[in-house]
Amino acid sequence: MNKILSNSWALFLGMGCLMMAYGFQGSLLGVRAVEEEFSLLATGFMMSGYFTGYFIGAKIIPILISNVGHVRVFAAFASIASLIILLHSVLIGPLIWFILRVITGISMVSIYTVAESWLNDRASNKNRGSILSIYMVVIYAGMGIGMFFLNFSNPSDFEPFILISVLTSVALIPILLTKKKAPTFKKIKAMSLGDVYKASPFGMISALFYGTIQSALFTLLAVYAASMNFSIFDISLVTFLLAISGAISQWPIGKISDLYDRRKVIIISTFASAFFAFCAILASNQMYLPGDLASNKGWFYLSLMLFSVCSLPMFSLILAHTNDFIPKEKFVAAGASLQFTFGMGAMSGPFLCSIFMNIVGLNGFFIFIIFFHLLIGLFGLYRTTIREVVDNPDSQFVAMPSTITAAGIELSPAVGSIEEPQKTEDTQVTSI
Repeated sequence: MNKILSNSWALFLGMGCLMMAYGFQGSLLGVRAVEEEFSLLATGFMMSGYFTGYFIGAKIIPILISNVGHVRVFAAFASIASLIILLHSVLIGPLIWFILRVITGISMVSIYTVAESWLNDRASNKNRGSILSIYMVVIYAGMGIGMFFLNFSNPSDFEPFILISVLTSVALIPILLTKKKAPTFKKIKAMSLGDVYKASPFGMISALFYGTIQSALFTLLAVYAASMNFSIFDISLVTFLLAISGAISQWPIGKISDLYDRRKVIIISTFASAFFAFCAILASNQMYLPGDLASNKGWFYLSLMLFSVCSLPMFSLILAHTNDFIPKEKFVAAGASLQFTFGMGAMSGPFLCSIFMNIVGLNGFFIFIIFFHLLIGLFGLYRTTIREVVDNPDSQFVAMPSTITAAGIELSPAVGSIEEPQKTEDTQVTSI
């Protein structure tokens, strides 16, 4: 572990800064949209731009990396992301913000792909599981810390946008100063969607629905809280608890899924998520009752934390479940296809959720989440009547952030052998 940190601390530091900027940006834009009196539909449309860009970027970035290399792609898109957030503070409107969010999504998936390719190049069969674990902790911890930056400036001012730009620019430094030779980029071919569906219909459909859930969850939670008249501190606390609770629960729930029928674990987790989302609705309705009838926000926080504990590990569970039905050599290809499917769902999530909120009120946010969690659970119950679970000894749960790219999926110790990093003069000059 110490060797991993000593060799890759600079890259982890850079990604930590980037995720702080990302976490801060998502919360800031949600709160600012409420203050600018964007309609719920306009806000949902604007927020969906990020996932549209992420989806587009995932298809075009491998071509760019192959043509110009990792370092240039990383530098270019980190610079673009740093610039784009500043434009949010001077060009204000749902349509222009949607376009800016599309560009941000393209930039972020580019950065993820480069960083994860570089980590892969540093990984060996002995340490890649540890590298992936550290990477995941950095991703969620950075995101959670960034959400607290809301407390240090007024969302109505331009200073928060400058801070996000600074954090994004700082993330450039570790990559650009390293003397280590850039890794050779490998294009990863995904399995066809039809092949993945034949292997695991439940995995494919669950990935689609869960993408819809998680994109709405992380983009509109701050909007929901701001519209419910939460203080800036409360908004930052709510978003922080969501990210951290889900990150902490990945490993225990994953261990349970390795010991028992993984499909049943997914079904129980998704129904439990729906239940705790319903509890959050009940708690939110109690907070503003008159006098002694009102409850404090603690019950809402607890409901949200328990929801996150059950819901956030689901992408990793779905990936592991799909791997249960395919050979080891196709794990990465199947993962790339699932990430593609997740992205298709994620593009529609914020806009569809805003429609729910516009029709039934602010708690339409949780009703939307409950609805799609129930769809996953009901389809899972149906699949249990169609096919028995199989025992694939090569398949195991590996905790992964939902932002993972195909290059990051290769870090999983379950995907098979990878070449040991070559000890050349380039790799020994300095660490990354």
